[in-house]
Amino acid sequence: MGDTVYLSLRDPAAPRASRGRRGRVSSTVVTLGIVSLLTDISSEAVAAVLPLYLTSAMGLTFVAYGFIDGLFQGAGALVRVAGGWASDRGDRPKWVAFAGYVLSALTRGGLVLAQGFTSVTALVTIDRIGKGIRTAPRDALITASSDPRSVARAFGVHRALDTVGAALGPLLAFVTLSVIPEGYTTVFVMSFGCAVVGVAVLGLLVPDRRPRRELAGPGAQPEPMRWRQFADPRLRRLLVAMGVLSLLTVGDGFLYLSLQDRDGFAAQWFPLLFVGTNIVYIALAIPLGRIADRFGGARTLVLGHVALAGAYVCAAVPAGGTALTVTCLALLGAFYAATDGVLSAVAGRLVEPAVRGSAIGAAQGVVALARMLASTSFGALWYALGRADAMLVVTVLLSLAVPACVLLTRGLDGHSEAL
Repeated sequence: MGDTVYLSLRDPAAPRASRGRRGRVSSTVVTLGIVSLLTDISSEAVAAVLPLYLTSAMGLTFVAYGFIDGLFQGAGALVRVAGGWASDRGDRPKWVAFAGYVLSALTRGGLVLAQGFTSVTALVTIDRIGKGIRTAPRDALITASSDPRSVARAFGVHRALDTVGAALGPLLAFVTLSVIPEGYTTVFVMSFGCAVVGVAVLGLLVPDRRPRRELAGPGAQPEPMRWRQFADPRLRRLLVAMGVLSLLTVGDGFLYLSLQDRDGFAAQWFPLLFVGTNIVYIALAIPLGRIADRFGGARTLVLGHVALAGAYVCAAVPAGGTALTVTCLALLGAFYAATDGVLSAVAGRLVEPAVRGSAIGAAQGVVALARMLASTSFGALWYALGRADAMLVVTVLLSLAVPACVLLTRGLDGHSEAL
């Protein structure tokens, strides 16, 4: 079959049946990708205008923005573990994910009415809690619906669809601000509408899979969830490595604000920075998923941070220009394509299916919490050292951390017995 990706129009009754043709991507994965596409139109339209809305329209300082961006990155980090645990415990990943999507959708409507730092901070926190609840169950559902030999590729397909939405959201914001200057409220209203449609698609079209029951087979009792299944030393090594690397991962908003601060382009063009990053992500998500399946997900995950370091260098260079900005966005998109879905694929492979959601939630929670600390700290670092020097400090530290984490994650790419 080579590298051809097949989209299945129906899902097998049990995971074993999906292992026939390598590269087949189930309809559950595709439908979840459509849900994520709609949700990301909603969330990324807001994310694309939030840095300017907070620092320009609301007049917040970079330190205050760093605090809110830190919440955006990491609020609900511990909830990710709880969402994964609830998914494993109840064997109902769809409905745990549904609750998280509903919670996030409600905050989009709240932004229309929000006034001031406190209300925006509260809504961002609730939104991120909703994301924390839904992500691990959704990814556990993707893993359960995919061929174990090409699970990273399945995540690549899902993330490609997800990122189409992540590109359309900022584009929607750009068009809105071009037609309606200072039209932030209009962006928030359209964001709410897209979120509601995404929730409806999830509730009506995604099957209610029972991963543990399906694995046990007809008439057999599903394997109970035991916490000792979660305590795999390989998972701990992955969590440590990702915690270290994520502490040096600056929020995208800061990277884009750095480019604007240097190049001085008009505010209405700001959302297109998100679009540029996401176009590269869309193009590379499936190819890098294939690479992760063939040559090692943990290796791909860690080395993807080399692209991130390159993006920081592009943002720190004093002299700007279109070519350098495009290169920065391309490197950032490559970083996300190499790490986002691959993290869930690697974490899910390292443990038994009964605790897969908890493992994925733990990995995502560590990353989110570390990135929250990174964004909060970088706001203070920018204030103390200035844009270029702050970027260079993070670049140097990240360049030292990558080789150490390559050594730490060595041996994690062997197939788990759980598969």
